[in-house]
Amino acid sequence: MRVFDDIDHTWLDGESVITIGAFDGVHVGHQALVREVLAEARASGRQAGVVTFYPHPVNVLSAQNRVRYITTPGEKAAILERLGLDFMALMQFTMELARKSAGEFVRILVEHLHPRSIWVGPDFTFGYQREGNVEVLRRLGAEWGFSVHVLPAVCLNGAVVSSTRIRQLLAEGKIEEVTALLGRYYLVSGEVVPGRHRGRALGFPTANLEVHDDRALPRDGVYACFALLGQQRFPAVANLGVRPTFGEGRHILEVHLLDVDLELYGCDLAVEFVRWMRPEMCFRSAGELVEQLRRDAAEARRILQEARRDGVDIAIRDWGLLRVGGK
Repeated sequence: MRVFDDIDHTWLDGESVITIGAFDGVHVGHQALVREVLAEARASGRQAGVVTFYPHPVNVLSAQNRVRYITTPGEKAAILERLGLDFMALMQFTMELARKSAGEFVRILVEHLHPRSIWVGPDFTFGYQREGNVEVLRRLGAEWGFSVHVLPAVCLNGAVVSSTRIRQLLAEGKIEEVTALLGRYYLVSGEVVPGRHRGRALGFPTANLEVHDDRALPRDGVYACFALLGQQRFPAVANLGVRPTFGEGRHILEVHLLDVDLELYGCDLAVEFVRWMRPEMCFRSAGELVEQLRRDAAEARRILQEARRDGVDIAIRDWGLLRVGGK
């Protein structure tokens, strides 16, 4: 898949079928749109692509209502590539772009990507102050020579699948519901940075991940998870929070790989959250903490073995984004 990081300097060779949106998370609703784009593109001999934005439009237009990202641009590209798209066109969302009229926005798409068909959701809006909607897009399509198709909203458990809903479920620690809406485990990646080595002293060495502040994180607590290192996948336990036993107060994600002890400093590690197990707790002694860590490890093994036995193995394996050994 080709990634165009500046649409103003992109001229696609040939015609395309596209869909447009923030696509944060690339959840099952987004995936349904992508399947329609792919089906039409393959049938018509055109290229299939996604037009997406960074930063998220809300973060540019409303400083008071900033959203945290479910996927980074790199993760988004990796997922879209695995879905089979030919290209992703990234538009830098700025106030200048926000001020463009619906017609000006469409002109950019037509001149650079030559769409003959555009797929959107029913609530699609675009252009200055959201002046454009599906009907405006159809009118512009008749003018510029492309058709417009609207895919009904995808619902799961009686509610529309949306990035906003996923962020709320993450905040509530409802990881299994998040998994259903994403069609894969929720994944957070970061560089392993040095900690204070307390886990190793207790017999439970942990990898401390440096995660960007703008990333959507699950509810604080202890999780059964898988850890991805390059092409390898390890059962693990993760603690997200402030480690109240030691009174540090700094928010951190630390991961203990079960049954292996690897040197991970400088590597990029990805964590797939499988199930929330318990909240953070403050222990009276290191001995009490160790006993709880042993129970956590046993419970995580059971959960992860159950997940594998039930055929729940829905990771994005080949990210192509993770550095091993600091390389």
